[in-house]
Amino acid sequence: MKLIRHGELNKEKPGVIINEVYYDASAFGEDFNESFFETGGLARLQNFVEENKDKLSPLAEGTRLGSPVARPSKIVCIGLNYADHAKESNAALPPEPVLFMKSTTSLVGPYDDIIIPRNSVKTDWEVELAFVIGKKASYVEEAGAMDYVAGYCLHNDVSEREFQLERSGTWDKGKGCDTFAPVGPFLATPDEVADPHNLRLWLKVNGETMQDGNTNNFIFKIPFLISYLSQFMTLLPGDIISTGTPAGVGLGMNPPVYLKPGDVVELGIDGLGTSTQNVRAYAKN
Repeated sequence: MKLIRHGELNKEKPGVIINEVYYDASAFGEDFNESFFETGGLARLQNFVEENKDKLSPLAEGTRLGSPVARPSKIVCIGLNYADHAKESNAALPPEPVLFMKSTTSLVGPYDDIIIPRNSVKTDWEVELAFVIGKKASYVEEAGAMDYVAGYCLHNDVSEREFQLERSGTWDKGKGCDTFAPVGPFLATPDEVADPHNLRLWLKVNGETMQDGNTNNFIFKIPFLISYLSQFMTLLPGDIISTGTPAGVGLGMNPPVYLKPGDVVELGIDGLGTSTQNVRAYAKN
């Protein structure tokens, strides 16, 4: 299945994609949140779709899409998980995964604007494969770790490099600004993805290709990441885990290139769709 959420920000309704058509599934009566994943919601949704597919209404053209997963308990990200990105960042290959968090308030839809934070001059892009946890995971063995994956989605790990790297403290302050986690357009269940470790992913800025990589270049693969993370924190259903970005970020260019108001960012992953974000400056409400 391919799950979507549509409508106004923070008022999204459930939906599904069937044969590339986007449908409203409000009658299902559940959001795609922690409770949904924890209580077998994917199976309930599958049954609902099979029983009601002839009654579902297509979404009107131009309907806003939100994140395909409701605000999770946490968004956990893996830094430097591609050797080429570590090299362009002048960083040594990590002996074990580098972890950081994005605030859940950074989560937005796949076509929502990226807002450059106040006082930012180094806002950057990062196309990433993300996966969503389907059941509570604590001290998971690597051999069975893939059983904890509910699905996969496209994620732009937007980053403010000065906040992240040049100011004291953790990376998190450069990762969790509002709009810094566009996710979607949809969540694809594992049966829709033949091999998450062999997916092309790419990103363009103003039509120019900046990133063009493949998840077969992961340093740490998904089963290891799930097992590793679960040694330090309990992963809850609906949590989003983002797996890192390939080379081609603005920070790694000579000289570095960063996003500015008016830029257009496009990105995609094989089988997981594409997204587009317009970049605008912060404006006080």
